Amino acid sequence: MEVFQRANEIARSDQRNSAHFDVCLLSTIGGRIASSSSVFVWTRSLEARQYPDGFHALFVAGGADLNQALHDAELLAWLRRICPITEHVFPVGEGGLLLKAAGCGRYAASESAGDKASYRGSEGRITLAPPHGVMPNSLRAALAMIQEELGAHATRQITDLVSPAAPNQFADIVHRNATRKVSENIQASARWLEENGHRQVSIDEAARIAAMSERHFLRRFKAEFGVTPSDYLLYVRLDMSCRLLAETTLPVDKIARRCGIGSGGRLAKLFRKHLGKTPTDYRANHRPAFRPN
Repeated sequence: MEVFQRANEIARSDQRNSAHFDVCLLSTIGGRIASSSSVFVWTRSLEARQYPDGFHALFVAGGADLNQALHDAELLAWLRRICPITEHVFPVGEGGLLLKAAGCGRYAASESAGDKASYRGSEGRITLAPPHGVMPNSLRAALAMIQEELGAHATRQITDLVSPAAPNQFADIVHRNATRKVSENIQASARWLEENGHRQVSIDEAARIAAMSERHFLRRFKAEFGVTPSDYLLYVRLDMSCRLLAETTLPVDKIARRCGIGSGGRLAKLFRKHLGKTPTDYRANHRPAFRPN
């Protein structure tokens, strides 16, 4: 959403360029829905407008309510009708599982984990690689669409603003051990763990996201990521804790509860084990680097 908004701003500032991206958010019944970051957004219902010609690009998102969406007959029927007449279909997160449930997996663009993503525009294939960090394929696809319309200079401006930050030490542990090709189902479960790390979750829930038995899921996750799901969840929570310590003045105990760790005492024990310092020491060392918006 942000990259297309910024692209429209750049296009409006350049009178020589008339490119305009018309972006809308859709949900089954429309209205106000909460995003994974708890920000409410307004959506149109699937049937509020007819789309006889489909879309130039359709981004199908996943999220915490994936299991409910997988059984939404109206949504699945809509995808079966729209995907064949849409030029480009991009899954976001667990959206690939939703497309498969609708029988539309063959329409979705996909890339191997860690590979460069590309988009076939009217003048051939454009390839984008992030300057740092790991950029989701859906974001790279959006940037490539913008590059086709506005050119490389405008795209670089937007990329610099929206590219993910360099991985922290906990993300490094995972990326170092991950195999080159992480399967879509395992990626979906990892993203689900990241989105739900703030609350108490069970491995059985993550296995259901991957559509696997718990035993098979544990074996596959360890083989592909190099760490167990429990360790991955712990790194997610420690990463969240590091960010909150550096960027807020929240008490350590409250940060621990917000990150699903339980108590300040347990957080301190984990910090001493993994970082060799207390949460208070970490905050003191990293606080100067923080600049409020």
